[in-house]
Amino acid sequence: MRAYFLPRQKLWLASAALGLGITLSLGACSPKTVSSTTSATPTTTQPTTTSPTTAAYQVAVDYYTLENGLRVILSPDKTTPIVTTAAYYNIGFRNEPKDRTGFAHLFEHMMFQGSQNLGKMEFIQLIQKNGGVLNGSTRFDFTNYFEIVPANKLETILWAEADRMRGLNITQDNLKNQQEVVKNEVKVNVLNQPYGGFPWLDMPQYANKNWFNAHNFYGDLKDLDAANLEDVKSFFKTFYSPNNAALVVTGDFEPEQAKTWIKQYFGNIPSSQLPPKVDLTEPRQEKEQRFSKDDKLATKPALAFAYHMPDRNTPEYYAMGLLDQILLQGHDSRLYQALVQERGYSDAVTGGINSGLGNMFNYNGPMLWDGSLVHDNTVTADSIIMVLDREIKKLETRGIDQALLDLAIVKMRSSFYDQINELYGFGKADMLASFALFDNNPARINTLEAEFRKVTPELMQKTLREYLRPTNRTILTINPLAKS
Repeated sequence: MRAYFLPRQKLWLASAALGLGITLSLGACSPKTVSSTTSATPTTTQPTTTSPTTAAYQVAVDYYTLENGLRVILSPDKTTPIVTTAAYYNIGFRNEPKDRTGFAHLFEHMMFQGSQNLGKMEFIQLIQKNGGVLNGSTRFDFTNYFEIVPANKLETILWAEADRMRGLNITQDNLKNQQEVVKNEVKVNVLNQPYGGFPWLDMPQYANKNWFNAHNFYGDLKDLDAANLEDVKSFFKTFYSPNNAALVVTGDFEPEQAKTWIKQYFGNIPSSQLPPKVDLTEPRQEKEQRFSKDDKLATKPALAFAYHMPDRNTPEYYAMGLLDQILLQGHDSRLYQALVQERGYSDAVTGGINSGLGNMFNYNGPMLWDGSLVHDNTVTADSIIMVLDREIKKLETRGIDQALLDLAIVKMRSSFYDQINELYGFGKADMLASFALFDNNPARINTLEAEFRKVTPELMQKTLREYLRPTNRTILTINPLAKS
């Protein structure tokens, strides 16, 4: 999916994410999330942890589960008269079937080809004719679909989303058509683009060893051609079931009315027998890896570096989030200052945690912290790596004092709340769905800031020494073959 149609999106539908890319303008709304919290109803609502360091800002979280296993998160917000619905399925491209590269993404497209009561493309028209926007995307660990519509259209959208969860119009013609669409998307976004797939698609394939983390997520063209009708039907029946999904509603709505509609439209959709979870673990990396890739369309060399992240939700994970702020995020970051401002090696250095395909909160498995830059032909890869090592070494030898840690927390808070407010509240829905699917606790959204505040300078040093060591990294360089 490309972000050209949604200029405000910088994380959730980042330029590298795979997706359909269908939207319309909603209008000039620019909502802010309210800081009220509703009382949690039924079953599995998670209490919010309170402490002196917990932020006053609280996202409303009403969490419960239907009898068929569908996880539902309601987050009312009366700021503007719109609602966002988001259906997340716990199937992404790194747990798609072996030898079926790109299958999860291909199936994402099939969800717009018609359902029991809506013909081909009528789902899209339904949203657009009601003044809404919609999209879908495939990420490491989930495939999502969301709609943002005027508040009075909530029931219509819930009915339509339930209709395609209940059953799709899976035909050979639809499959063939979408195979060609996806193959063309691969050609446009990767094969016929300079730096296509660099580093977001390339780096996981070089840095990881486990096939599930290291295959071509977009899909080899031969694998996309090999998908057959039975594959698609089986995939839908297995993974697009309510017990493998989370449904989020945010915005201007009445919770009790929403619960009635959700039970009415989703409550009798049958659950499925889910297969065992795939093993995503990666071996500990003990030696630096270096790779080079020819690019016949590139005119300048490029370099990317990647380090394996600490396990998700550990103290080191939060420390790594703050190290990312210090080293790579913003024009005050150490690497931007050293590579761009001081030496002029490039005009930008970008990256982060789960960069290109999400953010540090919406994945559930091994992950990389990476950075990349396109640089002048006169600059060697070794000189860039020397600067990278020097900046990391400075933090290790000089230490990270409380003032620097406080600055990193300020930057993290700014980024975090910016994400929550992305795209009329869709950023909030993305976090709530991810935490429901991966942790069974969407209320985590209200405890994240406190977790970052627990990080100490000592923990930062420990994390830096263990995870930013050269033997834990992969270097990928682009060898440009095009004539300028």
